[in-house]
Amino acid sequence: MVKQQKEEVDLSASLAEVWRVLTEKERDVLRNNSTIQHFKRNELIYCEGDEPRDMMCLLKGKVKIFKEGVGGRSQIIRMIKPVQYFGYRANFAQENYLTNASAFEASTVCMIPMTIVRNLLMSNPHLAMFFIRQLSLDLGIADERTVNLTQKHIRGRLAESLLFLKDSYGLEEDGATLSIYLSREDLANLSNMTTSNAIRTLSTFVAERIIAIDGRKIKLIDEDKLRKISKMG
Repeated sequence: MVKQQKEEVDLSASLAEVWRVLTEKERDVLRNNSTIQHFKRNELIYCEGDEPRDMMCLLKGKVKIFKEGVGGRSQIIRMIKPVQYFGYRANFAQENYLTNASAFEASTVCMIPMTIVRNLLMSNPHLAMFFIRQLSLDLGIADERTVNLTQKHIRGRLAESLLFLKDSYGLEEDGATLSIYLSREDLANLSNMTTSNAIRTLSTFVAERIIAIDGRKIKLIDEDKLRKISKMG
């Protein structure tokens, strides 16, 4: 069950990039119309076909954007980290959601009605430019991932996914273990391959002492070699 409530959240800190370009009046509008929702692990945030009514900002946790493909296989499109915005593109395109979003772990999301967002964008060109830049960055990343996932071999795709997770979520205190624990299925869905291929390739990387595995924990032993594999494809 999703909990939706009015909470005292310091939006000036949580939404710092947006907050900077807003006037005091616009900040009050945002503060008075934003709600906080809490999602459990694996809980859906929105579904394909839903009407996009809110812009969302992940305050805490991890979220995956994915699409159900042929034969029931999922493809993870993006991984969201704090403090990133998501769920608004479909509204701007005047269409329903083409993807699904779910909490990869217990997550806290700030929900801002798109009617409020649109009004703010119409009156604040600095805010409009901020989101034009965000959409442009997302498009560039999507273009690059499309090429990499279709042209790279399995080893290159998996290496790229491991580096993507490292760059997105960082490492634990040991400076080597990824700060996100994915199932083999999720890692396969992120890398556009079957789960069995992901398992075999991970085992190969372990044998070559490129990574070490402890359950869902993945430790990067030779990041330079991993980057070389990713680059060579």
